[in-house]
Amino acid sequence: MKLLRMFGMGCVCVLAWVSTQAQTWTPLNNQPTFIANGAGPGLLLTDGTVMVHDACGSDWWKLTPDNTGSYINGTWTQMASLPSGYAPLYYASAVLPDGRVIVEGGEYNVDCNNGSWTTRGAIYDPVKDKWTSVNPPSGWSTIGDSQSVVLSNGTFMLANCCEGSPYPVAYLNPKKLTYTLHGSGKKDGYDEEGWALLKDGTVLTTDALNSPNAERYNPKTQVWQSAGTACQLEDQNSEEIGPMVVLPNGTVFATGAQDQKTLTGHTCTYHPPKSINGTGTWTKGPDFPNGNDAEDAPAALEINGKAIVMTSPGVYKAPSTFYEWNGTKLTQISGPPNAPNDPSYVGSLLELPTGQLLFMDFSDDVEVFTPKGTYKSAWQPTITTAPTTVTRGDTYKISGTQFNGLSQGAFYGDDAQMATNYGLVRITNNSTKHVFYARTHDPSTMGIATGSATVSTNFDVPSGMETGASTLEVVANGIPSASVDVTVQ
Repeated sequence: MKLLRMFGMGCVCVLAWVSTQAQTWTPLNNQPTFIANGAGPGLLLTDGTVMVHDACGSDWWKLTPDNTGSYINGTWTQMASLPSGYAPLYYASAVLPDGRVIVEGGEYNVDCNNGSWTTRGAIYDPVKDKWTSVNPPSGWSTIGDSQSVVLSNGTFMLANCCEGSPYPVAYLNPKKLTYTLHGSGKKDGYDEEGWALLKDGTVLTTDALNSPNAERYNPKTQVWQSAGTACQLEDQNSEEIGPMVVLPNGTVFATGAQDQKTLTGHTCTYHPPKSINGTGTWTKGPDFPNGNDAEDAPAALEINGKAIVMTSPGVYKAPSTFYEWNGTKLTQISGPPNAPNDPSYVGSLLELPTGQLLFMDFSDDVEVFTPKGTYKSAWQPTITTAPTTVTRGDTYKISGTQFNGLSQGAFYGDDAQMATNYGLVRITNNSTKHVFYARTHDPSTMGIATGSATVSTNFDVPSGMETGASTLEVVANGIPSASVDVTVQ
């Protein structure tokens, strides 16, 4: 169990040791010094704003980009607080297809010095700025710091951190706010694991209590099945494990916590099977150098196709070191200002529609990471059908390909989830160059890497946006489509 630190996880692989300064870390010009317990993990809402949690508190704050679309120059406003008595730390979370946000459980609640593994939960309506309590699945006495994922069909799936066999998962009915239990075949409990949604709609996990075993959940059969044998990713003492990142080529980069036999953090890559009923294969990657490991740590997919991961030595110890994985080698890169004082577990990363990453570490220094390089054209969403004229305040449908991106974007594991595999609609006025985000909702799929399949989403034109000739684009995990012309009236 870790506490909140207050401020007041085959192939021939190469390890690159030379640090590069090509990437940049930029502090927000308006830092959240007013957030009492420091900025916790964030979630990207479908209107382009970011909601950030006051760690181990009930308050939430919203970061809104300026009229040029800059988050660095963004401003903060307070959002509605969680229901009375619910102030979690390390919990399950997701943006639902209808644009609402759900938060479930908490390893701590109200008191950050004593674990509680609460079953409390709440759902947030961004239109009404209102939280509503959600009852836990029937029979569950814990949820705690659990895993969650929005499946390709839009169903929110939740695990239980600490319940015993037969290890079911729970599906949320978003209208009734009730859960039903599903799933079978899991080899061990969910405690400390991370989940990754794959292209075929299955959910990959590397067992934290039974490492190096790996499993996949098949939503069609509702059965956990073997995903082969990974490398040792679990710390045998703390049972912590590192994050996984789904890359544009469909492979999964998995990082490890400290292996107590070698005192290092391993990495390995999962190659999904061609058949949904297959197993897939694993290849060993390089170890993190200098005793570093991803012991409860954030990772994310950069728009250039590389994975970034935050590491630190041993269990919950500073300093932190950042690495990029390009599919062949690990390269150490520069870190944010707090890196010398941060253990990896305090960090979180969030994909922004600008192609940048937002970094929080439970402090009042929120940083924006700008990676080097850019995306391949094959990774872009494409627009095939869109309105040529829109009216402020009205709702429209837009169609095309790859609106959900090639990955969930950012990853952590059991303590926080911040997936952004949903399309955003960005409209820029031709005359003023001002940027507006139209709130998207009810997409045709939440699946990643949908290829040439036609997908769609609905969007609400902001009632206060500027009128006139504009351009419209769909953005997925920071990668924009080619723009189309639209007139706002």
